Amino acid sequence: MSSKTKANRRKVNPLSLSFLDVMFCGFGAVILIFLILDHASTISPVNENLDLTAEINLLDEEVREGQLGLVQIRNTLSDVSFEVVDAQGMARRIQDQLDTFLQELASLENSSVATIEDIERLRADIKALEEDLLRLQASAFEQEGNSARQFIGDGNRQYLSGLFLGGQRIMILIDSSASMLDSTLVNIIRTRNMSDERKKNAPKWQRVVNTADWISTQLPITSRYQIWHFSEDTNSVMPGTQDAWLEVADRDELNQAIVNVNDIVPDKGTNMEQVFRAVANMNPLPDNIFLITDGLPTVSNRGTSKALVTPAERVDLFEEAVEELPEGVPVNIVLMPLEGDPSAAAIYWQLAQYSRGSFLTPSKDWP
Repeated sequence: MSSKTKANRRKVNPLSLSFLDVMFCGFGAVILIFLILDHASTISPVNENLDLTAEINLLDEEVREGQLGLVQIRNTLSDVSFEVVDAQGMARRIQDQLDTFLQELASLENSSVATIEDIERLRADIKALEEDLLRLQASAFEQEGNSARQFIGDGNRQYLSGLFLGGQRIMILIDSSASMLDSTLVNIIRTRNMSDERKKNAPKWQRVVNTADWISTQLPITSRYQIWHFSEDTNSVMPGTQDAWLEVADRDELNQAIVNVNDIVPDKGTNMEQVFRAVANMNPLPDNIFLITDGLPTVSNRGTSKALVTPAERVDLFEEAVEELPEGVPVNIVLMPLEGDPSAAAIYWQLAQYSRGSFLTPSKDWP
C-alpha cells in the first residue's frame, strides 16, 4: 500500500502546477523574446548608420571641393576681366597712335621735303600697329566669349528666366508709352506732368532700360538685331535704320543703341497694331522677337477719341494687333507691372505659348 502511494506521488500531473510557476514561465518567455528583438534592433541600425555616415562624409568632401573650385573659377574670371580691360586700353592707345601716324603720313605725302624713306618707315609703323590692334581685338573676343557686350548688375544673383536668346535676326520691341512711367495710375498721371529728365529716371522706366541692356548682352555675336520703341508711333532707337538689320559684332553701334534707349521719354498711348505690322514688313523677317511692355494696347491705327478705354476694348485691340504678327516667329514677352489691366498677364502668356516663345514677369531687382 505504501509503495503504491509513493508511485502515485512520483507521477507529475500538469494540473498540479502552481499559479506562480505558470507566471514565471510566461515572464521568462517574454524576457527571452524581448532580448532577441532588442539585440536585432541594436545591431542593424548600427550598420546602416555607418553606411549613411560614410556617404554624408563623402558628400561633405565633394561640397568642400566644389566650393574651392568655385573660388578658383571666380579668381580666374576676375583675372580674365582685368586682362580684357588691359587689352582694350592698349587697343585704344594703339588706335590713337594709328590716327597720329596717319595724319603724319598725309602731311608727309603732301610735303615736297619728305623723303621716300620717311614715308616707307611711317607706313611700316602703321602696318605693325594695325597687326597689334587686330591681335588684341582677337584676344579680347576669345576671353569675353560670344557676347558683344557685358551687363553688370548688383550682387552675384543669377535668375532662371527661360528666355530663348538665340536667333540670326532678333527684334527687340520696347513699349515707350506713358504707362511705362509707373505701375499705378495715380503715379503715372503725376509723373507724366513732370520734366523729361524725371520721366527718364522713373524707376519703372529704368527697369525697362536695364532689361533692354541685359538682352543686348545676351545676343549671339554672329547675329543681327533691331531695336524699336513704340507708343502711338514706331521708331528705331538708331535713326535712319528702321528697315535694316544691324550687326551685333559692331560693338560701338550696339552700345550707342542702348544709350539711345536711355534717352527715350515715355509718352502717349500704346499702338501695338502698327508695330506688329511693321515687324511683318521686315525683309527678311525676324526669327526671334522680344516684347517689353506692361499691358494691352490702348490705340489702334483707326485712332480713338475716348479718354478711357475699357478692359474689354483693350482685349479687342490686342486681338486685332496679333493678326498682324508674322506666323512662326517666337514672341518672348517681358511684362512689367501695371494697375488696372488684369487680363494682360493671361493674354500675353497665351501669345507666348502659341508662338512658342517665353513669358516673364520680372521681380523688382531684375535684371
